[in-house]
Amino acid sequence: MKPTLLILAAGMGSRYGGLKQLDQFGPSGETIMDYSVYDAMKAGFGKVVFIIREDFAAEFKEKIISKYEGKIPVEIVFQSLDRIPEGYTLNPERSKPLGTAHAVWCAREVLDTPFAVINADDFYGSGSFKIMADYLSQMDDASTARQVMVGYMVKNTLSENGSVSRGVCEIKEDGTLGTIIERTKIYTKEDGSIVFEEDGEETPLEPETVVSMNMMGFSSSTLSYYDSDLKAFLDENAGELKKEFFLPLVLNNLIQRGISCVDVLTTTEQWYGVTYPEDKPSVIESIDKKIKDGIYPTPLWK
Repeated sequence: MKPTLLILAAGMGSRYGGLKQLDQFGPSGETIMDYSVYDAMKAGFGKVVFIIREDFAAEFKEKIISKYEGKIPVEIVFQSLDRIPEGYTLNPERSKPLGTAHAVWCAREVLDTPFAVINADDFYGSGSFKIMADYLSQMDDASTARQVMVGYMVKNTLSENGSVSRGVCEIKEDGTLGTIIERTKIYTKEDGSIVFEEDGEETPLEPETVVSMNMMGFSSSTLSYYDSDLKAFLDENAGELKKEFFLPLVLNNLIQRGISCVDVLTTTEQWYGVTYPEDKPSVIESIDKKIKDGIYPTPLWK
């Protein structure tokens, strides 16, 4: 079975200041998602599932989904605060989404093959899709024994315009994931060194430190654990306004319970993202260079 690509596109970019999922970065109006879908098709993915908010579904279908007709099967799933397990109630004042792992939980009914999860507003590079697709195509979907993530070197994921949040990975000697620790303030100092800041204290990070950019792969057999982990999260946090149910939490739980080993596929690809509005020109420039190098056609969807 060909793997499925699950694209998380329900969040708003608070620091970016707008709905960057629909922002245009290619010379013919292509979004970052367009390049992800193109790379995924070439790599061997067989279906794309988008997680979006229902309030921009009409615009999303018109501007995005229409491009892929006849090219690859596409499904849309809605993520919303009222989509939670039966018997639970959230704080009525909450407006913040429940997080990336909740998005996967919302899509569980349309995931019946090994699947990869990515962020809609991140540019991962064609090589990363290739190594992920190759791995998932060989995965035993009936087993929970092995999962996978693509790991990036932190030096290839930073913004020149401010600090970023990254999941810093501990890699075991056998190449599998130990833990992911979310560091919410990573940046490059004036002397070129990379640090993360916590409680006002700076801790150095080696440039080759592996970080997660939410490019993870799972067998569909793991979906029952998303359900049980979400219920456990809500047992403790249903009344919270901002706490989120993140993918690294599910991955860490699978590891710590001995349910799964997580193979880390390291890549030298340069990640591009638009954490801040000021990031956009450099992403456009990078895509333009890839077009000139013959990596992408223009227009992308002919």
